[in-house]
Amino acid sequence: MRVTVGDVVLECVKGDITRQPDIDAIVNAANAWLTRGAGVAGAIHTAAGPELEEECRPLAPIKPGQAVITGAHRLPNRHVIHCLGPRYGIDTPSDRLLADCYQNALSLAEANELKSVAFPAISTGVFGYPKGEAAEVAIDTVVRAAASLRHVRLVRFVLWDEATLDLYREALEHILRL
Repeated sequence: MRVTVGDVVLECVKGDITRQPDIDAIVNAANAWLTRGAGVAGAIHTAAGPELEEECRPLAPIKPGQAVITGAHRLPNRHVIHCLGPRYGIDTPSDRLLADCYQNALSLAEANELKSVAFPAISTGVFGYPKGEAAEVAIDTVVRAAASLRHVRLVRFVLWDEATLDLYREALEHILRL
């Protein structure tokens, strides 16, 4: 699914976040210490190589909602933006902290004059955020931010499975009233 909001194209695709060669920065659903973890963080660190963890070390720890940027090392992108999403029901208010992840990642992309960013479904794995609710927060935050973006022209949500992709498509349709 592909729609335009102002000057920004929003896409929802099924795929692997580490295989987005046309994107300037991919977003890592990171842990507080910015180390290799499970899920998205494990895949990104594996694809980027050990240099990524070395670059991350002095930037950690980060708090829920925060974001930091590094080089992408062996990934086909220029940068990785690392966001610590909330643990659902533990880090509160979960919806605000999750929205902060997306907003802070977009702010870093803007500050670095990046044209494109790819997001995974932040916090929906081991952090337990319900995927439908997470999709609504993610899409709403990006749609609201679109008007203020000056450099970012493409935001892609890269979802691992068809069921999650459907939830993000539904959220996009609902928020934009398509």
